[in-house]
Amino acid sequence: MKVSGKIAAVPGLVGLWTLNGLAYMGGLATLAGQSAYFTFVGPFRGQRLRPHRAVHQAMAVGVEAIPIVSLITFFVGLIMALQSAYQLRQLGAMHFVARAVAISILRELGPLLTAIVVIGRSGSAFAAEIGTKKVTEEVDALRTMACDPVAFLVAPKFLAMLVMMPCLTIWADFMGVVGGSVFGVFGANFTFGSYFQATRDAIVLRDMYTGLIKSVLFGLVITAVGCKEGFSTGAGAEEVGRSTTAAVVTSIALVIVVDLVFTALFYLINPT
Repeated sequence: MKVSGKIAAVPGLVGLWTLNGLAYMGGLATLAGQSAYFTFVGPFRGQRLRPHRAVHQAMAVGVEAIPIVSLITFFVGLIMALQSAYQLRQLGAMHFVARAVAISILRELGPLLTAIVVIGRSGSAFAAEIGTKKVTEEVDALRTMACDPVAFLVAPKFLAMLVMMPCLTIWADFMGVVGGSVFGVFGANFTFGSYFQATRDAIVLRDMYTGLIKSVLFGLVITAVGCKEGFSTGAGAEEVGRSTTAAVVTSIALVIVVDLVFTALFYLINPT
């Protein structure tokens, strides 16, 4: 009887999880919509944009992330070249190494790796910053001073992410191709000139814009999740750690889902 009772409760749990998930997604959409309003519409209605805060966030999100993004994507490009060559050598098609690396980096790995690095660096920082401000009642103080917390805390992060995520992705793509060229020169009889020429011949405009569109969406997801988890922080320092952990885990999961959805969409639009 106990087992059957647990089985009977499963549909209820699934429904509860579904409702909670939909409510969470609605909260993210609301926060993103408010941030977009304060960024693009508010300045035309007399509301202050605070560009200096956006520049500060852009430095933290983008410029300071360049070293780790460069290192990771360089080695991933090198690994992709090695793995591609392992199979292509058996087919006598080593000249396709540059094509395989370029397409995989530009379409998929460049934006995805950049997003994961930014989640670890900035998504967690967003949650910790806003969570700490909520615990110390600074968020309530902003409301008391008639300053919308979303406009003051979230909108600058939103703008910084919109600008810096595509820039970081372009740099990551370049470093990934450079990493692949190291193997191409020393292991596949390319010169640097011929490798980059083969890369240029392999990629088309679609490879570039699909990755950049994904990077913008990833930036929106990271900002919305990090800030929402920060605003959801409970009382106490322990809750700040919980919010930070939840922001990282949830952001990675949603970025993967967004990546899957838009990869499938781009494939359906143009399967070639």
